[in-house]
Amino acid sequence: MVDNLLALAHTLFQQGEPFVLATVVRCERPTSAKPGAKALIRKDGTVLGWIGGSCAEPVVVQEALKALRDGQPRFIALVGEGGTGPGKREGVLEYVMSCHSGGTLEIYVEPVLPKPQLLLIGQGPVVETLAKLGGAMDFAVVLMGSEASAERFQQLSVTPRTFIVVATHGTFDEEALEQALRSEASYVSLVASRKRAGAVIEALRARGVSAERLGRLKAPAGLDIGAVAPEEIAVSVLAEIIQVSRSRKIEWKPAEAGSEAIGQTQARDPVCGMLVEITSAKYRSEASGGNRYFCSVRCKQTFDRTPERYSADARA
Repeated sequence: MVDNLLALAHTLFQQGEPFVLATVVRCERPTSAKPGAKALIRKDGTVLGWIGGSCAEPVVVQEALKALRDGQPRFIALVGEGGTGPGKREGVLEYVMSCHSGGTLEIYVEPVLPKPQLLLIGQGPVVETLAKLGGAMDFAVVLMGSEASAERFQQLSVTPRTFIVVATHGTFDEEALEQALRSEASYVSLVASRKRAGAVIEALRARGVSAERLGRLKAPAGLDIGAVAPEEIAVSVLAEIIQVSRSRKIEWKPAEAGSEAIGQTQARDPVCGMLVEITSAKYRSEASGGNRYFCSVRCKQTFDRTPERYSADARA
């Protein structure tokens, strides 16, 4: 099973699909999962492998999807009746769950995201130097010449972890930038003089590019470090990309395009008290006052037997 998971992890990484690896690192009896148990969680919440059932899996999936959004790993402790948690330790997320079978599970949740992408449109010494520097910085470098058409952009996977530099030297600046600014890229810049950059911005405005999208354009590209030589300009552009990537949180969107965003609306499981994502909840029941959402089939069955025992308002 572990070999299959690692093989799948390798395949997904090669394909550029984000995922999460969850590993049980410690447990206290009775628990169904043991140290070393692993699961792979895909961006749609699908779980492959085993790190515990009942309330354990929904909690891990919830934290895994959060990890995909912010790129940060988690260490979580699932504490059932009779179990001992880590207490108030920095960096540990503790869940107390009455529906857990007992004992304690401590699980490390690690997101694996694609390399940030550096998309270079154009040619010349600045592009060549950026390609070398980007490779050294572990970017996935993509070079695009005069084929920066709408069709070509649609073939690429442009995400918030994509950084686009246009250096076409006046040949098709507007066409390339219009496509780039309509994408989800976190950074779009134009290598040009201030005069040329101003003319391009006016041309884009005339083409109907909104002021909001034009506000994303860095033109001229690069930090103002007095760069003159092409190699110096490339350094200033890469420094600006690093500054942008570090100054704001760049999130990977785990939901497929067109689907409802995960995690916007939550409800509290009336049995065990944990928060459940309404849009992806597998277990739910109708009762007076509205729907109820559950982390596991056990909580749902407990509620259905005696719904009058639980609060009329289960919304968080």
